[in-house]
Amino acid sequence: MKKYGWFLICFVVFLTAFRMLDSVLVFPKHFPKPVYDFKKNPLDERKIALGRVLFYDPLLSSDNTISCASCHSSYNSFAHVDHNLSHGIDDQIGTRNAPALINLAWQKTFMWDGAVNHLDVQALAPITHPKEMGEELTHVIQKLQQSPTYPTLFYQAFGDSIITGQHVLLSLAQFQLTLISANSKYDSMLVKKAAFTPQEKNGYALFQQHCNTCHREPLFSTYAFKNNGLPVDTTLNDFGRWNITHQASDSLLFKVPTLRNLEYSYPYMHDGRFKRLSDVIYHYTNGIQKTKTLSPELQQPIKLTEREKVDLVAFLLTLSDRNFVFNPAFAYPPKIVIPSAKDQ
Repeated sequence: MKKYGWFLICFVVFLTAFRMLDSVLVFPKHFPKPVYDFKKNPLDERKIALGRVLFYDPLLSSDNTISCASCHSSYNSFAHVDHNLSHGIDDQIGTRNAPALINLAWQKTFMWDGAVNHLDVQALAPITHPKEMGEELTHVIQKLQQSPTYPTLFYQAFGDSIITGQHVLLSLAQFQLTLISANSKYDSMLVKKAAFTPQEKNGYALFQQHCNTCHREPLFSTYAFKNNGLPVDTTLNDFGRWNITHQASDSLLFKVPTLRNLEYSYPYMHDGRFKRLSDVIYHYTNGIQKTKTLSPELQQPIKLTEREKVDLVAFLLTLSDRNFVFNPAFAYPPKIVIPSAKDQ
C-alpha cells in the first residue's frame, strides 16, 4: 500500500476538561447559554478524541506538513505567536493572523470577516486555502481511508469505517467545542474565590468604562464586526467584512476578538501588527484613524493617564487562564508516531 506522510495513530482515551451531561458541555453559571446547536451534533468522547487527533495531523494538508495546530497552538490559547500572519504549505505566508480558538460554542460566525457561518464547516476554509493547507477534502478522505488506523477510529466514533467529509468536519468541530476557557482570576473573582488587587480593581473599572461595549463580559467579545480605526495595511489591502458582502457599510469591519488569554495570544489585530498590549492601548488612545465606518464608540480616542494604562493591563492579565493553556487534554495527543522520511 502506498504510504503517505501521515501520522500512525494509536487510539487515545480523551480526558475532557469539562464534564459532559446530556450531550451538552457544562459551563460556568456566569456564562450565557451557548448558541451552538448540540442536538444536531451531540458531543461524544470518541468523536472528540478523533477530532483531537485530526486537529494535530498534518495529513490534512496537501504536502502533509501543516496541521490545524501549526497555526493554533494549545500553549498560545490556540493562536499563532511565531509570526504576524499564518504560515502554510511551501513556506507560504497567509493573509491574516490566526485567532485564538476558545469558547467557540458561543460564536455564530467564524474568521475575521465572518466568511463562515457555522463551526461544523469552518475547517474547510483552512484545509482548502491555497496558502494554508492547500488540500481538497476528497483527497483528505482518500488519505485517511488508506491509513491503517483511521478507519477503526471512525468506526469507533461513528459506527462506520467508511470515512466521509461530514464526519471529518464534525469530529474537528467536536474537539474545538471542548476548548472552553473559563478559569481565569477574573472568573474566580466572580465566584468570590479570589479578589482583585487595588490595581486590578481600578483597571477593571477602566475596562468597564471604555472597553466593555465591544468586549462584553464574560466572553469579552460581542463577536460583532467593528471598524476599530486601524489604518489599512497597504501590502495586504484587507478591508475585512467588505471582502464578503461588498457593502460599503462593511468596509474595514473585522470580528471583535475575545480578550481572554491575551497574555498568550499575541500578536494582536487581524494582521498581527501589534506585538504588545501597550501597543494596542496606544492605538486606542493615540492611533485611531477616522473613516466613515468607524465604530461609534471610538469617535473620540480613549483618554488614559500613564498610570491608568498600567492598571488596565493589570486587569487584562487577570483574563489569563493558565489551566486552559496548559491542559494536557487539549495538547498534542500521546502515543502518536510520526513516520520516518522513507515512509513519506
